Amino acid sequence: VHLSKGCYRGQESVAKVHNLGHPPRRLTFLHLDGSEHSLPDVGDEVRVTGEDKVVGKVTSAAQHFEMGPIALAVISRSVPEDASLEVSSSGGMIAATQEIIVPQSAGKLVEVPKLPRLKLGGASKAPKLGE
Repeated sequence: VHLSKGCYRGQESVAKVHNLGHPPRRLTFLHLDGSEHSLPDVGDEVRVTGEDKVVGKVTSAAQHFEMGPIALAVISRSVPEDASLEVSSSGGMIAATQEIIVPQSAGKLVEVPKLPRLKLGGASKAPKLGE
């Protein structure tokens, strides 16, 4: 992505991530309570258990043959990785635990390795082809 390029769709989002060093949200895998036999819908709100503030939204949900009900959600980066969550669906609140896909620290620090510079050994100019 060229940050000096003229206007383009998503320019503000790209600039925000570039300036912050990381996106404001992260993807998480949710293990849902299966006792109600219901799945949340895409867009259902995610909250930290016991709090009213919405911290994210469900992006997809499915019934897994071994794990039971599962979902993917995009949540605020500030949500602790060990926090218990609740999903508010049309069937009521569904308890959920996180399995970390993207850790809170991801993208906060970018370490670009420095490559050694080519040393020409004091040569004043590059050799010509065919020499």
